[in-house]
Amino acid sequence: MKKTFIKSLIPYAFVGIVSGATTFGAIKTFDHTNNDSDFTYFAPKNNNAQFAGLSAAGAGDDFVKAAKMTVPAVVTIKNYQNQTNNRASDQDLFDYFFGNPFGNQQPRQRQKQAPDNMPSGLGSGVIISPEGYIITNNHVVKDASKLEVVLSNKKSYIATLVGTDPNTDIALLKIDEKGLPYLNFGNSDAVEVGQWVLAVGNPLGLNSTVTAGIISAKGRSINLLSQQSNTPIENFLQTDAAINPGNSGGALVDINGNLIGINSAISSNTGYYEGYGFAVPANLARKVVEDIKKFGLVQRAFLGIGYLDLSNERDVMAYNMQKNTKLKSGSGIYVTQISENGGAEDAGIKSGDIITKMDNTPIGGFSDMSFVVGSKRPGDKVTVTYLRNGKTYTTDVTLKDAKGNTKYRSKADLSVTEKIGAEFEPLSNRIKVDYGLESGVIVKNVVSGGMFDQRGITDNYIVMEVNGKAVNSQKDIEKILNGYKGNVSIKYVDSYGNIRTTGFAMPN
Repeated sequence: MKKTFIKSLIPYAFVGIVSGATTFGAIKTFDHTNNDSDFTYFAPKNNNAQFAGLSAAGAGDDFVKAAKMTVPAVVTIKNYQNQTNNRASDQDLFDYFFGNPFGNQQPRQRQKQAPDNMPSGLGSGVIISPEGYIITNNHVVKDASKLEVVLSNKKSYIATLVGTDPNTDIALLKIDEKGLPYLNFGNSDAVEVGQWVLAVGNPLGLNSTVTAGIISAKGRSINLLSQQSNTPIENFLQTDAAINPGNSGGALVDINGNLIGINSAISSNTGYYEGYGFAVPANLARKVVEDIKKFGLVQRAFLGIGYLDLSNERDVMAYNMQKNTKLKSGSGIYVTQISENGGAEDAGIKSGDIITKMDNTPIGGFSDMSFVVGSKRPGDKVTVTYLRNGKTYTTDVTLKDAKGNTKYRSKADLSVTEKIGAEFEPLSNRIKVDYGLESGVIVKNVVSGGMFDQRGITDNYIVMEVNGKAVNSQKDIEKILNGYKGNVSIKYVDSYGNIRTTGFAMPN
């Protein structure tokens, strides 16, 4: 996890801006004949949110109405883990999200493993359809072997994990029930600083807890999700409504009871509420769960640039020292490189341009740009305003996926390495001699939440055999697992030189 945090400090990493990560699920292939009207299942019922100016006398009545609407739709989620998933070397995800996200406090190590009949973690979720779809945080459901959902009326269900997205810390669950109370998505883009909100969840084991506050800031990036994802999208709503451990995945609603955010984290030196909570904006969360439900995975959009965040003074200084440039820190995204056949190249954007707006949204830094692109899908267009030699230009960019396509992808389109969440490189002769090996590949680019990550196999481990067969290249692994259904056996060497064996069910 520290590795991904360090990666986030690289000032000009050549990356595209993505909208999400591939997730669990199964669905047939879709092409780009789909349009926005196809994505209405979880759409807001009323995009014109009403933000009343409340007097102290009137606020209480509105809070009561909003609470009555919200509490029945907020659930408790219990995360049960097998011993194979609950690794002793893991650091508790809830410590990452409820310790200090700014890094001033070291996460606690898990002291002991929970018994099989006790949950390893507790969180909240929000029912978003009468048919039992529930939105929550990825870190609430991570590594679960079983997920139990308890409604506000104490009824209990075993939930199916439909899919997850570590990039946004969003997950979608489903329980087998109909006629459930649910919340409508509000329009989080219309939320204003100073607006009254309620946070509803199950903190500290206290069911159906409602706290009130205001939106204290928008577009916050707290460098938290980089610990769980290589391509995080952070554009949090900040609130001073009290949020504590157990609130994760719960609802942030306006005074009309519309869901405007999914509570995810706090800034704290103690792990408990100190005045600042952070929620994933509803518009981004809705896009993610719509993708998961429709395609089985999140549709990833790339702008097709390498970049430098000019709002990060430290990164600008480092870039200037290495490249012998004299860039000034401030607002905007400085384009360092252009991806071949990417959307930015097609639209005429060049290295040295400074992106200042996207779809008329001011781009102060990376979090603003990642949010705009993260809300799009391949094939969508985004209007980009940029500076070149002191002059302002505007162009429309058609976003593409990682392979330069504008079509939507389904799980059936995923490669073997995407399904298992890792890539592989051949061993050098020196490593073979040092480890006394005749075969093997080095593990690279392990995906957070993927099958390898869940089994504790990280970058630079050595895979010797797959299903009892020696492997010497990524093609060897693809040949063994392409079209394979069943349990996969992995024989590998860890960072201490120990030879171990693990396994998992091959994702569909």
